[in-house]
Order: sequence, then structure tokens, then C-alpha cells
Amino acid sequence: MSNLLIFDLVAKVRYGLRFPLGSAGLNCYLLVCCVVVLFCLSFSMSAFAEEDTLLTELEMGQVEPREYRIGAEDVLHISVWKEKELQREVIVRPDGGISFPFAGEIKAAGRTPALLELVLTKRIQKFIPDALVTVSITKLAGLRIYVIGKVKKSGQFVIGRYVDVLQALTLAGGLDPYASEKNIKILRRDDQGREQAFPFNYSKVKNGEKLTQNIQLQNNDVVVVP
Repeated sequence: MSNLLIFDLVAKVRYGLRFPLGSAGLNCYLLVCCVVVLFCLSFSMSAFAEEDTLLTELEMGQVEPREYRIGAEDVLHISVWKEKELQREVIVRPDGGISFPFAGEIKAAGRTPALLELVLTKRIQKFIPDALVTVSITKLAGLRIYVIGKVKKSGQFVIGRYVDVLQALTLAGGLDPYASEKNIKILRRDDQGREQAFPFNYSKVKNGEKLTQNIQLQNNDVVVVP
């Protein structure tokens, strides 16, 4: 409806057609157009917000802790059944988003392939009612951790599966002889940019104590060995 109003307005201005009541009529017409366009935009945004809320609830209730979540720079293969034009590989951008026809901009990072299939299906079905979407990961590049400090091989590690703190230290070649085993920390930043620090006492864990500190690492976690 908003598109028709805008087209009508452009036609009247371009071809010099008269508005009722002169300039007052033009002002009124412009106001109506603005109201209609704003209404359509707000309706669309509220629909997407409702969709995101639903997906957040699904993510909280249905995703297993060890289930892989898509990360930035992962390469995804997305296909829509019986739609050859809607089969392509996409790279997850550094901001975590992707673009796909009939779906627009979508947050991919932090979601499992199954949940991404759900949001793509919901959006594409607005245009193709019987759309069936499949998402697979063709290249894992987004799951990475960092181990820094007094280890034998510090740096970034791109891994294809989730690991815990002990496994991460093994990837880094083990501790340096002068490392402070009792004061290791894991730094983690959430979606809002807030940083958390988790303690890890290597001396206790290697002896079978405080095993709850041997947490599963998440994407972009930093293990600091002082």
C-alpha cells in the first residue's frame, strides 16, 4: 500500500497534476504517505522482533551445551528444496550476520544450523509458502580459542570441536615450568561486550579436585596463564 501511495505522489509531482486544495492538499497528502510508510516499517520490525524472541526462547530451551554454534567466517551451504536459484554458499561476516534472498539480513553467529534453518524457513515462506530450507557447514572457521602467557606454544587455535581448559592447555603444549598453576583465568566476553573471568587452579584439577573449574570453552575465550 505504501508503495502505491509513493508512486502516486511521484506521478503527481512529475507530471504536474493538481492536488485538492493546492499546497495544503499536497502537505496533507505527504503527511498521509509518511504515516502509512512508518506504519508498514513498524509492523515489519515488530514481526522480526517477535521472530527473534521466539528463536531466543528456542535457543535457551533446546540447544544442547555441546551442540555446535555457527561462528564468524564459517562457510555455510544454504539450499531451498526445488529452488535451484536459492542454493549457494555464504560466509558469515565478522559481525555474525549473513544475507540471503527473500530473507534479508539474518543473525547467524551463535545459532545452531537447525535454528538458522528455522529462521530462514519462516522468512522465505512469506514468499514461497512450501519452502524447505537446509543449512550445512562446509568450512569451520569460527570456533577459535586463545591461550596466552606462560605456555610452550601460545596463540590462536582454530578448532573443529569444543574443548575444555585442560584440552586447551594441551593444544598449547602444556605449561611453562615457571607458570603460576593456581592463578590461571579464562576470559569471556558476552554479546553485550561484558567480560567475565573464570578461575582455574591447575594444581587442584590435575589432582582430581575442583573439577568444575575445567569448563567447556566457548568461541573466542582467552585462557591466561600468568
